[in-house]
Amino acid sequence: MKQDSSDHSAQPAAVEQAEESWFAKLGPGLVTGAADDDPSGIATYTQAGAKFGLETLWSMLLSYPLMVAIQIISARIGRVSGRGLAPNMRRFYPPWLLYSVVVLLGIANTINIAADLSAMGDALRLLIGGSARWYAAGFGLLSLVLQVFVPYTRYVRVLKWLSLALLAYVSTIFMLHIPWAEVARSLVMPHLRLEKEYITTVVAVLGTTISPYLFFWQASEEVEQLQSDPEAAPIKHAPSQARFHLSRIQIDTYVGMGFSNLVGFFIILTAALTLHAHGITSVDSSDQAAEALRPIAGNLAFALFAIGIIGTGLLGLPVLAGSAAYAAAGTFRWRHSLELKPALAREFYGIIALATLGGVAIGFTPINPIKALFWSAVINAVIAAPIMVITMLMASDSRVMGRFVIRRRLKAFGWLATVLMGCAVLAMFYSFVT
Repeated sequence: MKQDSSDHSAQPAAVEQAEESWFAKLGPGLVTGAADDDPSGIATYTQAGAKFGLETLWSMLLSYPLMVAIQIISARIGRVSGRGLAPNMRRFYPPWLLYSVVVLLGIANTINIAADLSAMGDALRLLIGGSARWYAAGFGLLSLVLQVFVPYTRYVRVLKWLSLALLAYVSTIFMLHIPWAEVARSLVMPHLRLEKEYITTVVAVLGTTISPYLFFWQASEEVEQLQSDPEAAPIKHAPSQARFHLSRIQIDTYVGMGFSNLVGFFIILTAALTLHAHGITSVDSSDQAAEALRPIAGNLAFALFAIGIIGTGLLGLPVLAGSAAYAAAGTFRWRHSLELKPALAREFYGIIALATLGGVAIGFTPINPIKALFWSAVINAVIAAPIMVITMLMASDSRVMGRFVIRRRLKAFGWLATVLMGCAVLAMFYSFVT
């Protein structure tokens, strides 16, 4: 961890960074946003479009500024303090609270990994035949090997290019006739329902776009970038670096979350114009969505959708496993960095292995990982609101942020996102008891 308070080299470093290409400047925000559209997220968006047509499109518009705000805040905490969310929580909040969050996050992420692997295995089976379970196991082992043995600075380039797999979902829409006037009307004048199933679906979409593991990942990746640059220091110790890095975080997050929500928007739209329009209103997994597209939108749309599931899964798996490992390592003061060799961070890589192999193992049990995903979504929804409250308090605390505490507009959107997630949890519990 770099704690050098000198900033004499900050300006040359900033000038050199400013000359990088726009794609090189995109990093944690782009990867985090793209990982948000993992196979389980694809299944959620597809189900929303299949079940209710265009009537849930507005949720993608609503969630965008809110997820941008909370992700910028998470990233700022990492870059300004030089620590991820868990180490900061450990310093200023009760241990029982941190332990509860980390355990629940680990359970939810492991189940989510299992669901993603299942979808990836089924997608490859649809393309070439064979055993979906063994394909899923192979994808899990591949992801684990890459995380453990490829240094972060090289691996992050792979993750950034994998984000382009999401374009598969944008391209399928150009094979369809789109009633743009109706789409625009559904965005600006949405038809809202008070039915339990509709409310639950909207809550699921919001819970998919605003997830706790994304907060931990983006904050930790800012720390990774900080540690990989010998001329960098935490912003609160090197204020001259603030202008460049806070601006970079903002652009990176706006682009990454915009990319994420645009893809989610097109997945809902594709499902609405194909599955829903042809009377298919129930889709239990992302591979079922791909298969259902074949007779309606053609083999090319089916292939792109299936390939996209595999690409986004390879992107999402390290984010899920890595965020759990960062949280656990920060809690127990273990050495942690994807740049370290395995022998120097055994516990950190052990959590990555445990989460990934746990997901693989679930695929070989009678447990239906797609149904199990529902319970991981419940856990994520329950822990999201309190984690967001703690994140907002840390971002406003000068002990964590120095003089770089968040200001009015960002604070307003962050608290709005927090209140919305709290209301979503209450709505979810209400739907359970009525």
